[in-house]
Amino acid sequence: MYTIGKVAMLAGVSTDTLRYYEKEHLIRPASKTAAGYRLYNDEAMRRIRFIKHAQQCGFTLSDIRELLTLKQADGACCEDVRSLAIEKKLRITHKLLALQAMSHALDDLIKSCSGGKAVTADCPILAALENSLAEAAR
Repeated sequence: MYTIGKVAMLAGVSTDTLRYYEKEHLIRPASKTAAGYRLYNDEAMRRIRFIKHAQQCGFTLSDIRELLTLKQADGACCEDVRSLAIEKKLRITHKLLALQAMSHALDDLIKSCSGGKAVTADCPILAALENSLAEAAR
């Protein structure tokens, strides 16, 4: 059994993170001491590693809760999990495309401005942003 501090250190997270995971019903202590200190077992450590790895893959805590529920559900199958992973991948792809569009728009703005000591009233970046807002309002 591990105290919350030991689990946090071993998992590379804060004790506040563990308390939050517990509040969100992602983990639970195996028991508590007479003084009320949380004690975690190896299963909690496995779940924390699962959560951290899933987060690295882009899953939100809500997604992770769903994955953990599927893992324990009698009627769930691998296709259910695969569908969640595909959905997450599509959302990430959409975000990447949006970020690339933003990056290209910034490239264009940066190219339009040579910098220097000109007053901001003459800044082509600010003018382009202002003009785009005016066009959008029409």
